[in-house]
Amino acid sequence: MVSATGTPDVSPVAASAVAEKAALRLVASLFFIWGFITVINNTLLPHLKSVFDLNYVETTLIESVWFIAYFVASIPSAKLIERVGYRQALLTGLSIMAGGALLMIPAARLPSYGVTLAALFVIACGITLLQVAANPYVAVVGPADQASSRLNFVQAFNSLGTTLAPLFGGYLILGRSVSGTTRSGLASPAERLMDARAVQLPYLIVAAVLVVLAVVIARYNLPDMGAQTRRASAQERRAHSLWHHRNLVLGVPAIFIYLIAEIGVANLFINFVSQPTIANLSHEQASHYLFLLWGGMMVGRFAGSLMMRFVPAERVLGWFAFAALVTMLVTSFAHGPLAMAALILVGLFHSIMFPTIFTLGIRGLGPLTEEGSGLLIMAIAGGALVYVQGWLADRFGLQHSFLLTAACELYVIFYALWGSRPLAVEPV
Repeated sequence: MVSATGTPDVSPVAASAVAEKAALRLVASLFFIWGFITVINNTLLPHLKSVFDLNYVETTLIESVWFIAYFVASIPSAKLIERVGYRQALLTGLSIMAGGALLMIPAARLPSYGVTLAALFVIACGITLLQVAANPYVAVVGPADQASSRLNFVQAFNSLGTTLAPLFGGYLILGRSVSGTTRSGLASPAERLMDARAVQLPYLIVAAVLVVLAVVIARYNLPDMGAQTRRASAQERRAHSLWHHRNLVLGVPAIFIYLIAEIGVANLFINFVSQPTIANLSHEQASHYLFLLWGGMMVGRFAGSLMMRFVPAERVLGWFAFAALVTMLVTSFAHGPLAMAALILVGLFHSIMFPTIFTLGIRGLGPLTEEGSGLLIMAIAGGALVYVQGWLADRFGLQHSFLLTAACELYVIFYALWGSRPLAVEPV
């Protein structure tokens, strides 16, 4: 229809749908950038292992500090969103991330292990704020029955970032360092100093991109999430309880445990495939295969998003978790190209786990959505327990440490088959 002024007459429903799609495209860029930055760590860890002469426990401690930020910052992030709104929260998160990226420059020039840990912690706090805001936003802006499909689709852009990051980090960090271009990883003190400073340019580029993205967000009005998901008042809150939602109560440990699996695979991938009994590659060469691991996650999320339009999300989650269990058992006991291929393939099966567990966890929460989302994002701190896999690798061998990953897949199977079923439905 056309109005009296000659302009198309667009119904409010149609206009709202157009605004939601435009907002999701913009939010997808946030998923891309925090995925990109997170996976730079996968190329940074073997680099820092050589620069600071770290064992596996000390190396995985770097990633543990990163994920401790999720535990520390999740609840404050939820409270900040409640006070300032989603757009201002996203701007704050991007600013914090940019500040942390710039802090990596003095950390590299010193070089300082402690300052590096502090810089990564700051970046992770900014990403936490983005996650607390963006994940529930995508889940509830649009038809409820397509929440898992929608979040898997947007998370695919997160995987696009994680797919490209190893190439970026491999070229600008590992490709420009002595430890990254030799199989031995041995370097003199002078060479280690030069290697440490190789991270300055990549993080300067990252900081600049974050600032540009913040400017774009500042100039765009995001549609509201909807009154039905706003935090309940104190009096209304007494009529609701998160403990009545089994899908949330068991979903929090599901994300916590899944993150142990995902982060352990990603962070130890380069060290694993570089071993003489697996592929005998340099760290730079191994980073190219890490690209395939994250590429599999991207493909899996696009495919999972399509599958969930026709198959219940919990059933798809169960299928993928069982396949991940099988591939991790092969990784733990096979050798050579077969073990490497299995570890690459697990990325495909891990792909849908986080977004699907998240949407199943907040299903039916109504006005408790923000509070439940904060708890689920806090559970990302499970990635900090990659420290445990580092301990297992030091004592029992890197390959057998992946049995911990296989054990994590068992809980995800349990959650898909039973734990994700709502215990009760409250009036909202």
